[in-house]
Amino acid sequence: MKSFWDAIDDQLNELKGAKSADDVIRILSESGEASAGEAFFAGSGGDKSVAGALEAAGWSFTWIEWEHHYAMKAPDGSGITYCEGDIYRGAER
Repeated sequence: MKSFWDAIDDQLNELKGAKSADDVIRILSESGEASAGEAFFAGSGGDKSVAGALEAAGWSFTWIEWEHHYAMKAPDGSGITYCEGDIYRGAER
């Protein structure tokens, strides 16, 4: 059985290849974690971040309020908003 942090590392590695909001939601919803949004990232207390993984995949910030509340645009033009681990489709304020 994988440890919690091994599973988080797997998600972050997968996110480095995410080219759309659909990819992010699929990758992060596979964990089955409860979420107010369409998916949830449970590893926000770790050393690595969703934003860092998505930047490696070619994503860019559309806005950032603080490190746990921001929106990013994907290479395909879709976007996500991240708020304290919850992932929402769309990058508008």
